Amino acid sequence: MSGTVLFDAPGPRAKRLYFGVGVVAVVAILLALWFVLDKLNEKGQLAAAKWKPFLTAEIWTQYILPGLGGTLLAAAISVVFAMAVGVLLGVGRLSTQSWVRWPCGVIVEFFRAVPVLLMMLFTYALYAKYELFPPERYALAAVVTGLTLYNGSVVAELVRSGVHSLPKGQSEAAMAIGLTSGKSMRLVLLPQAITAMLPAIVGQLVVILKDTALGYIITYEELLRKAEQIGNYKSNLVPSFIVIAVIFIVINYLLTVVAQRVESLMRRRGRSAGGPLTADPVDQTAGLTAVADTPDPNN
Repeated sequence: MSGTVLFDAPGPRAKRLYFGVGVVAVVAILLALWFVLDKLNEKGQLAAAKWKPFLTAEIWTQYILPGLGGTLLAAAISVVFAMAVGVLLGVGRLSTQSWVRWPCGVIVEFFRAVPVLLMMLFTYALYAKYELFPPERYALAAVVTGLTLYNGSVVAELVRSGVHSLPKGQSEAAMAIGLTSGKSMRLVLLPQAITAMLPAIVGQLVVILKDTALGYIITYEELLRKAEQIGNYKSNLVPSFIVIAVIFIVINYLLTVVAQRVESLMRRRGRSAGGPLTADPVDQTAGLTAVADTPDPNN
């Protein structure tokens, strides 16, 4: 046997059971979908007049595209800041210096515990009171701040767990060839950890994109607010929310596909977790020279 079997292969009875459970699940989903569509049709939400506005240029140019731009802008800025903050805090939590490790740990645990919406409301009021940004940027700044603080803390934990999941021999081998702890973290451990935790990071990026909708509460002009405006303008609130939901699904799916391509590319380049240890030629030479120059105790 070439591999390790983690579970027993299902027999004929188990296969029939799985098939039956699958059929029941599909039927239940179809019945639920039929029930929802029937209720929507009963309320007139499936009438062509409710959906016709989405075939006009006005709805897209005046509402959906500006809302999409606001959503993507807040998400893009938050992703950049959250990744930077997360890596810094994650590396700080891995530091051997307690005066670095403890403050980073307190920051991470605090902002992971505070709701994102509460942070947005607090920073919005703070920015408005002290006029830290132009008035038209208060909402954007508050959305970005809330998403950065929360998701940066989550990314920090991903970095820490990713580094801890690597084989201990990686850091030991890095030290053996003369790398300092800082270079070992930067050149050996972090690249492998980031590749290993890339699916979790992608999931967090999707969370960031979806959580931009919380900006609706502080009047940020994003997709959800535009959906409400369309619904009030055309009296088709439910179809508006459905269209916006489909847009979110498509964007998140494309984001996942791109991340999978990046992960495959990084793995093909040999930077995946558990891959070979690499270091720059100068450091390798220095490490090997130091080992070679060590006196033999038997002489």
